[in-house]
Amino acid sequence: MNTNAWTLGLDISTQSISAAVLDPGASPARVVAERSIPYRDDPRLNRFGINHDSLLVPPRVSGEADQPAEMFLAGLDAILQDLADEGVEIQRIGAVSVSAQQHGHVYLNEQGRRAISALAEPRKEAGMVGAAADVAGSDLPTRFTGAFAYGTAPIWQTADSQPQADEIRAGVGGTETVVNLSGSDSPARFTGAVIRRTARRYPDAWRATATVHLLSSLFSAVLTGDPDCPIDWGNGSGMTLMDYRERQWSPELVTAVAQGLPGGPERLREVLPGLAAPVFPVGRIAPYFQEKYGFDPGCVVNAGSGDNPQSKVMIDGDLLSLGTSFVYMVDTGEPRVDLQGFANSMYDGIGRPFVFACRTNGAMVWDRLRSTYGADLEQAEAALRAVAPGSLVEIWQPYAESYPVAPPIENEAVRSGTARSRAARSGSAAGSGDEFARLYSAIVDSALVLTRHYARGFERESDAGPLALTGGPAASPSIRARVAAVFQRPVVVLGGSGAALGSALSAWKTLCDTEGRDARLEEVRADLVPPGAEVAPDPELVAAYQEITPGIVATFQEKARIGT
Repeated sequence: MNTNAWTLGLDISTQSISAAVLDPGASPARVVAERSIPYRDDPRLNRFGINHDSLLVPPRVSGEADQPAEMFLAGLDAILQDLADEGVEIQRIGAVSVSAQQHGHVYLNEQGRRAISALAEPRKEAGMVGAAADVAGSDLPTRFTGAFAYGTAPIWQTADSQPQADEIRAGVGGTETVVNLSGSDSPARFTGAVIRRTARRYPDAWRATATVHLLSSLFSAVLTGDPDCPIDWGNGSGMTLMDYRERQWSPELVTAVAQGLPGGPERLREVLPGLAAPVFPVGRIAPYFQEKYGFDPGCVVNAGSGDNPQSKVMIDGDLLSLGTSFVYMVDTGEPRVDLQGFANSMYDGIGRPFVFACRTNGAMVWDRLRSTYGADLEQAEAALRAVAPGSLVEIWQPYAESYPVAPPIENEAVRSGTARSRAARSGSAAGSGDEFARLYSAIVDSALVLTRHYARGFERESDAGPLALTGGPAASPSIRARVAAVFQRPVVVLGGSGAALGSALSAWKTLCDTEGRDARLEEVRADLVPPGAEVAPDPELVAAYQEITPGIVATFQEKARIGT
């Protein structure tokens, strides 16, 4: 058994490519190396036509959101080279797992399939000379020139596929049916709707497509040199094509996605790879990576997964991330769906089922309010200490909401308070401090209450165990106390982790499974991301939130013009 092996987690995100090298067999387990390369700033990666601000290829029509697949491939070369240049002992890596932004995908043509297969051909033993040897020894973007039937990779920000998402939902019989089948209510950003849009808008590209890969399965395919590498259940859950409970392609969903497209459902089924568990070993590292970076030939690669499933690997239980958006991940124990259609059911990077709810208007709204009033974090903390929950009911979501789907909601108090706060800061007015305190407290309360309220369709009532809390606002004692009261359970704050580290832990699980030993996941997690002190819910705060929740929900529903 290779008890001294390291593992590598790779995360292909919207902004950067990241890597985490983990020594999970050490006592305590430790991170050997971490590296992240922003696409915008690195000349190896920003040469593929992305807009400097959006990081997208300039859209041909409004709502398109594509990134260059060659940029991701160049990123893989770049980050492996950087790790090698920094002295990381690549030959010690025994397993690799990929994380990639969910719903992102590519349309490989036959040339693309051949480009993947060629990575498995040892250059030193192939007897290649001249031009053939030059191609075999070239970097990944060069090898994949002309490999994509649809030239770029649609990503999760795609916003022009709502009509196709609605057609899929209607095609299987409405919200309840599609949620029961797929685990989600056919969101527009999910891969199935975008495939339907792409095939309808660009039928020639669709006819030339030989394989549709998610970005995660594409990179597992590249790492192993196997163009038929399967898609994992976790990322497959974000496609509106997979039967969530059976973990196989759904004939009903495939038909709904492909109805009326060239080749119909048969064509779509032909270009979809198989499905597998995220930790399923899909092969050994390809000779390209052995020869170029020094990987051991025995290094195993698993199926990988999406960024949200791989992030969840680092948590045993439920997680609330108070980031730019709020992400609430609930460990359901067994496959479970939200029939309200608000949240999405998935599997994490080691195959555990969970429900994922993302509230768009998260901590960025709190940051924006502080900025409006010129308040720093100490003033925000003082506001939460001074103002009791329920003193004021205010809703503010400056951006369209995804959980539940709702339009932007302006806030007159914020709007009118902006001028007064600016005047107060210049010394020509007074009172903005009290105004900020009441408004900030109210908007923090409504954001937390609404996040919890719309989770009533998928939370497990019997689970009162600690809720893991992460993200910048988790540093606030008042925020921790309010979260504990709103969710009526103890809260523990976790240190930083991410999809790359979760992927490295997923790789460790695969390595241990192949060698027949216990991965000690709970022990490794505790070493890498130790929890902070537990914050118990305060009974008075709990009672206060129970009293004000109906008013907050009613105000939100009135302003958003949505039902319960």
